[in-house]
Parts: sequence; C-alpha cells; structure tokens
Amino acid sequence: MDEQEVVEGVKAAEAYSTHSLDMSGDEKDAEGGIAARFAVEEKGFEAVLDLESLKPLVAALPERERSILAMRFGAEMTQSQIGERLGVSQMHISRILNRTLSRLRGSLLAQQ
Repeated sequence: MDEQEVVEGVKAAEAYSTHSLDMSGDEKDAEGGIAARFAVEEKGFEAVLDLESLKPLVAALPERERSILAMRFGAEMTQSQIGERLGVSQMHISRILNRTLSRLRGSLLAQQ
C-alpha cells in the first residue's frame, strides 16, 4: 500500500464511532440522552394494538353479531338500514350493538 491509501484508511476508521444512546447529548441539550432526540411517538400505535387485540374477539362472536358489526362499521350503514335488511327494528339493532360492543370492551379491558 502506498502512503495515501493508509492515510485514507485511518481517516475512514475515525469516521465511525459508537456512543451509548443513554449518554447525554450536547450540554445545551435539555431533552436528556441521544435516544430522546430520535424517539418518535407513533400516534396510531395504540389504535393498531387495539385492532389486533380485537380481531380474535370479533372472530369468536356469533355470525349475526359479526355481520351487524360489519354492516355498521365496515359498510357504515345506519342502525335503521341494518334493521331493514335483517327484518328487525332499529331499537333491536341498537341493543345488539350495545351488548356486543360492551362485551368487546370488557374483554379488551380484561386483557390489559
């Protein structure tokens, strides 16, 4: 190797340095460690967790309750529209939805 290659190698070796993410940043850095500067709070993270937790609970519901949930929240049908499709009153659909959502909410809270 010639001298120029060695100098370039030494410079390249100095370009990489590791630091703990817990070490404090600059003296004027009020946020704490280096990790605090790069940490990002994902706003939708909790919603994704809730959705993934709900999947097995919804799958365990009876077919009628699953289809009512799908019509209400998937197809965005009103309770009256669902009632007309199923041949029952809007009040009956409201009661089914309340009971089903309460059961799902209770199951989710029990998991936490």
